[in-house]
Amino acid sequence: MMPGPATDADVPAWLAGLGLDGIVDLHVHFLPKPVMDKVWAYFDLAEQHYGMAWPVHYRTSEAERIETLRALGVKRFAPLVYPHKPGMAEWLTSWALEFAEQVPDAVPTGTFYPEPAAASSVDAALRAGARCFKSHVQVGAYDPRNEFLDPVWGALAESGVPVVIHCGHGPRPGDFTGLDVFEEVLRRHPRLTAVLAHSAMPEFHAAFELMARYPRVHLDTTMVGVPFVEAISPLPADWTARLAEYADRIVLGTDFPNIPYSYATQLQAIAGWAADDRLGEPFLRAVLHDTPAKLLSV
Repeated sequence: MMPGPATDADVPAWLAGLGLDGIVDLHVHFLPKPVMDKVWAYFDLAEQHYGMAWPVHYRTSEAERIETLRALGVKRFAPLVYPHKPGMAEWLTSWALEFAEQVPDAVPTGTFYPEPAAASSVDAALRAGARCFKSHVQVGAYDPRNEFLDPVWGALAESGVPVVIHCGHGPRPGDFTGLDVFEEVLRRHPRLTAVLAHSAMPEFHAAFELMARYPRVHLDTTMVGVPFVEAISPLPADWTARLAEYADRIVLGTDFPNIPYSYATQLQAIAGWAADDRLGEPFLRAVLHDTPAKLLSV
């Protein structure tokens, strides 16, 4: 079993050794510059918010960030956008769809917020070709059970288009975070293709229980198992054993560019899990390429 890449420069050769010509990242962020600037300003104050520093590792121009992903061997990615107040979601979705038109590596994405226009906005985005949506329950501070979102979840379930949902309590609980809350949505829409961002940390066991009950629930690897997070949300002892049960429902996510460490660090963590004989290189190829490619229809 090959060890993970030590640095970003090692990533392309490591992928080639796995027989991959590139990887598909389901969880990265590109946002309109004023919004991204505000996100970075928030992370600049991370010691106030989270009690620890969070230096954004890839704090470069949009063009440079796209080239960084290409140099790493990321051949397709989902640029996720998310609103934090009413009247913002439709604008962000329009921006993301336009971004994907200009950047062939990017798949078209959308987002939503619990407001009267949510259903029509998501319907328009689906008709425009959106292949992935983002729901950020924590940052948006909204209840995913809100009546304005019921037709949204229904449309996404019917379309099969995945929604990457940050509904776990990490890095700090929100008013409506928790898998018990989101499961109420899944009970109404059991066919929803939901990707639990950050593997719903720290509720790892509950996430696997949800996967057992709902066959279209997936986990993404975003920030999971890296040293920065292990200090505050360590993986359970049976992590790789549980992964082996759902090996075809784990997808690569990284949170690029807003991570406080190198891209290779996330790949090292995933490679470490794959050292378990129950996983191995087939698991790596599935997580890094096959499963996210299938979800994004690329």
